Amino acid sequence: MLTSNELRWFYPGTIPEDIEIWFRQNCLIDQMQPPEAREDKYLYTPECDYLGIKLRQGRLEVKWRKAEFGVVRLGELVEGKVEKWAKWMCNDPTGESFQPATVLGNSSWVNVQKIRYSQSYKVLSDFSVQPVVTNESNDNGCNVEITHLIIQNHAWWSLAFEAFGKDTLIMDNLQATANLVLNTYQCSKLLVVNSYAYPHFLGLVCH
Repeated sequence: MLTSNELRWFYPGTIPEDIEIWFRQNCLIDQMQPPEAREDKYLYTPECDYLGIKLRQGRLEVKWRKAEFGVVRLGELVEGKVEKWAKWMCNDPTGESFQPATVLGNSSWVNVQKIRYSQSYKVLSDFSVQPVVTNESNDNGCNVEITHLIIQNHAWWSLAFEAFGKDTLIMDNLQATANLVLNTYQCSKLLVVNSYAYPHFLGLVCH
Protein backbone atom coordinates (compact mmCIF):
# COMPACT_ATOMS: atom_id res chain seq x y z
CA MET A 1 0.00 0.00 0.00
CA LEU A 2 1.30 3.44 -0.95
CA THR A 3 0.55 6.63 0.97
CA SER A 4 0.85 10.16 -0.41
CA ASN A 5 0.01 13.72 0.48
CA GLU A 6 -1.52 15.39 -2.56
CA LEU A 7 -2.21 18.90 -3.78
CA ARG A 8 -4.15 19.07 -7.05
CA TRP A 9 -6.12 21.51 -9.21
CA PHE A 10 -8.54 20.99 -12.12
CA TYR A 11 -9.63 23.55 -14.71
CA PRO A 12 -11.85 23.27 -17.79
CA GLY A 13 -10.31 23.79 -21.23
CA THR A 14 -6.82 23.14 -22.53
CA ILE A 15 -3.64 23.91 -20.62
CA PRO A 16 -2.91 27.66 -20.97
CA GLU A 17 0.15 28.14 -23.14
CA ASP A 18 2.04 30.19 -20.54
CA ILE A 19 1.48 27.53 -17.85
CA GLU A 20 2.63 24.69 -20.12
CA ILE A 21 5.74 26.66 -21.12
CA TRP A 22 6.45 27.46 -17.46
CA PHE A 23 6.14 23.79 -16.51
CA ARG A 24 8.32 22.47 -19.30
CA GLN A 25 11.02 25.10 -18.80
CA ASN A 26 11.12 25.11 -15.00
CA CYS A 27 10.09 21.61 -13.93
CA LEU A 28 11.35 19.11 -16.49
CA ILE A 29 14.98 17.96 -16.54
CA ASP A 30 14.58 17.36 -20.27
CA GLN A 31 12.38 20.05 -21.82
CA MET A 32 12.09 17.96 -24.98
CA GLN A 33 10.83 14.81 -23.28
CA PRO A 34 7.57 13.60 -24.86
CA PRO A 35 4.48 13.45 -22.63
CA GLU A 36 2.94 10.17 -21.57
CA ALA A 37 -0.35 9.37 -23.26
CA ARG A 38 -2.74 6.85 -21.75
CA GLU A 39 -6.39 6.07 -21.14
CA ASP A 40 -7.77 5.27 -17.67
CA LYS A 41 -11.25 4.10 -16.73
CA TYR A 42 -12.72 5.39 -13.45
CA LEU A 43 -15.65 3.97 -11.55
CA TYR A 44 -18.06 6.86 -11.00
CA THR A 45 -19.27 6.80 -7.39
CA PRO A 46 -21.78 9.65 -6.89
CA GLU A 47 -21.45 11.71 -3.71
CA CYS A 48 -18.37 9.74 -2.66
CA ASP A 49 -15.36 12.00 -3.03
CA TYR A 50 -13.18 9.99 -0.62
CA LEU A 51 -12.84 6.85 -2.80
CA GLY A 52 -11.33 6.39 -6.25
CA ILE A 53 -11.35 3.15 -8.26
CA LYS A 54 -9.81 2.87 -11.72
CA LEU A 55 -8.44 0.52 -14.35
CA ARG A 56 -4.99 1.61 -15.48
CA GLN A 57 -2.85 -0.23 -17.99
CA GLY A 58 -4.02 -3.69 -16.99
CA ARG A 59 -4.25 -3.23 -13.24
CA LEU A 60 -6.88 -2.25 -10.71
CA GLU A 61 -6.10 0.71 -8.45
CA VAL A 62 -8.10 1.71 -5.38
CA LYS A 63 -7.41 4.99 -3.55
CA TRP A 64 -9.07 6.28 -0.41
CA ARG A 65 -8.67 9.52 1.45
CA LYS A 66 -7.20 9.11 4.92
CA ALA A 67 -7.09 12.75 6.03
CA GLU A 68 -7.74 16.34 5.01
CA PHE A 69 -5.18 18.95 6.06
CA GLY A 70 -6.97 22.10 4.97
CA VAL A 71 -5.73 24.96 2.82
CA VAL A 72 -2.08 25.69 2.11
CA ARG A 73 -0.94 29.00 0.59
CA LEU A 74 2.23 29.15 -1.45
CA GLY A 75 2.98 32.76 -2.25
CA GLU A 76 0.42 35.22 -3.58
CA LEU A 77 -0.70 33.17 -6.58
CA VAL A 78 -1.24 29.65 -5.27
CA GLU A 79 -3.60 28.14 -2.72
CA GLY A 80 -5.00 24.64 -2.53
CA LYS A 81 -6.20 21.80 -0.32
CA VAL A 82 -3.81 19.09 0.86
CA GLU A 83 -5.18 15.58 1.34
CA LYS A 84 -3.64 12.30 2.42
CA TRP A 85 -4.44 9.30 0.22
CA ALA A 86 -3.63 5.60 0.40
CA LYS A 87 -3.43 3.47 -2.75
CA TRP A 88 -3.75 -0.28 -3.24
CA MET A 89 -2.86 -1.85 -6.61
CA CYS A 90 -3.61 -5.29 -8.00
CA ASN A 91 -2.16 -6.83 -11.16
CA ASP A 92 -3.46 -9.92 -12.90
CA PRO A 93 -0.51 -11.85 -14.43
CA THR A 94 -2.88 -13.81 -16.67
CA GLY A 95 -4.04 -10.62 -18.38
CA GLU A 96 -7.64 -11.80 -18.19
CA SER A 97 -8.90 -9.28 -15.64
CA PHE A 98 -8.66 -5.52 -15.15
CA GLN A 99 -8.89 -4.78 -18.87
CA PRO A 100 -11.01 -1.95 -20.36
CA ALA A 101 -13.05 -4.52 -22.28
CA THR A 102 -14.33 -5.94 -19.00
CA VAL A 103 -16.36 -2.80 -18.35
CA LEU A 104 -17.06 -1.80 -21.95
CA GLY A 105 -20.53 -0.34 -22.27
CA ASN A 106 -21.02 0.03 -18.52
CA SER A 107 -22.08 3.61 -17.89
CA SER A 108 -20.75 3.50 -14.32
CA TRP A 109 -17.21 3.51 -15.71
CA VAL A 110 -15.91 6.77 -17.16
CA ASN A 111 -13.14 6.92 -19.74
CA VAL A 112 -10.48 9.60 -19.16
CA GLN A 113 -7.82 10.24 -21.79
CA LYS A 114 -4.61 11.75 -20.45
CA ILE A 115 -1.55 13.42 -21.93
CA ARG A 116 0.82 14.05 -19.05
CA TYR A 117 4.17 15.70 -18.39
CA SER A 118 5.68 14.63 -15.07
CA GLN A 119 8.84 15.14 -13.06
CA SER A 120 9.99 13.37 -9.92
CA TYR A 121 11.92 15.20 -7.20
CA LYS A 122 14.04 13.76 -4.38
CA VAL A 123 14.00 15.51 -1.01
CA LEU A 124 17.31 15.16 0.86
CA SER A 125 17.86 15.04 4.62
CA ASP A 126 18.40 18.82 4.76
CA PHE A 127 15.12 19.28 2.81
CA SER A 128 16.89 20.47 -0.30
CA VAL A 129 15.14 19.25 -3.45
CA GLN A 130 16.68 17.70 -6.56
CA PRO A 131 14.98 16.55 -9.78
CA VAL A 132 15.67 12.93 -10.71
CA VAL A 133 15.56 11.06 -13.99
CA THR A 134 12.62 8.78 -14.71
CA ASN A 135 14.23 5.43 -13.80
CA GLU A 136 16.23 6.64 -10.79
CA SER A 137 15.30 5.10 -7.44
CA ASN A 138 13.47 7.59 -5.24
CA ASP A 139 11.74 6.66 -1.99
CA ASN A 140 11.50 10.11 -0.42
CA GLY A 141 10.24 12.99 -2.50
CA CYS A 142 7.42 14.32 -4.61
CA ASN A 143 6.09 13.88 -8.14
CA VAL A 144 4.85 16.93 -10.02
CA GLU A 145 2.65 16.61 -13.10
CA ILE A 146 0.61 18.65 -15.52
CA THR A 147 -2.00 16.75 -17.49
CA HIS A 148 -4.32 17.42 -20.40
CA LEU A 149 -7.58 15.48 -19.92
CA ILE A 150 -10.45 14.51 -22.20
CA ILE A 151 -13.56 13.31 -20.38
CA GLN A 152 -16.99 12.93 -22.02
CA ASN A 153 -15.66 14.84 -25.05
CA HIS A 154 -14.69 17.84 -22.90
CA ALA A 155 -11.18 19.16 -22.32
CA TRP A 156 -9.80 19.76 -18.82
CA TRP A 157 -6.33 20.15 -17.39
CA SER A 158 -4.77 19.43 -14.04
CA LEU A 159 -1.66 20.37 -12.06
CA ALA A 160 -0.68 18.12 -9.16
CA PHE A 161 1.88 17.42 -6.46
CA GLU A 162 2.07 13.91 -4.95
CA ALA A 163 4.53 13.63 -2.05
CA PHE A 164 5.71 10.28 -0.66
CA GLY A 165 8.19 8.83 1.84
CA LYS A 166 8.20 8.21 5.58
CA ASP A 167 4.92 9.25 7.13
CA THR A 168 6.59 11.85 9.35
CA LEU A 169 8.26 13.47 6.32
CA ILE A 170 5.57 13.43 3.64
CA MET A 171 4.15 16.86 4.43
CA ASP A 172 7.64 18.37 4.57
CA ASN A 173 8.42 16.74 1.21
CA LEU A 174 5.31 18.29 -0.31
CA GLN A 175 6.04 21.74 1.11
CA ALA A 176 9.70 21.73 0.10
CA THR A 177 8.99 20.60 -3.46
CA ALA A 178 6.06 22.96 -3.95
CA ASN A 179 8.11 25.90 -2.66
CA LEU A 180 10.89 25.11 -5.13
CA VAL A 181 8.69 24.46 -8.15
CA LEU A 182 6.27 27.35 -7.60
CA ASN A 183 9.02 29.86 -6.87
CA THR A 184 9.13 30.59 -10.62
CA TYR A 185 5.35 30.50 -11.16
CA GLN A 186 4.04 33.85 -12.46
CA CYS A 187 0.93 32.71 -14.34
CA SER A 188 -2.77 32.97 -13.43
CA LYS A 189 -3.80 32.21 -9.86
CA LEU A 190 -4.36 28.63 -8.74
CA LEU A 191 -7.40 28.83 -6.45
CA VAL A 192 -8.58 26.67 -3.59
CA VAL A 193 -12.05 26.39 -5.16
CA ASN A 194 -10.44 24.43 -8.02
CA SER A 195 -8.37 22.22 -5.69
CA TYR A 196 -9.67 18.67 -5.20
CA ALA A 197 -8.94 15.05 -6.09
CA TYR A 198 -10.19 12.87 -8.95
CA PRO A 199 -13.33 11.50 -7.20
CA HIS A 200 -14.62 15.05 -6.65
CA PHE A 201 -13.64 15.99 -10.21
CA LEU A 202 -15.66 13.06 -11.60
CA GLY A 203 -18.61 14.12 -9.49
CA LEU A 204 -18.54 17.60 -11.03
CA VAL A 205 -18.21 16.37 -14.61
CA CYS A 206 -20.50 13.34 -14.53
CA HIS A 207 -23.40 14.46 -12.32
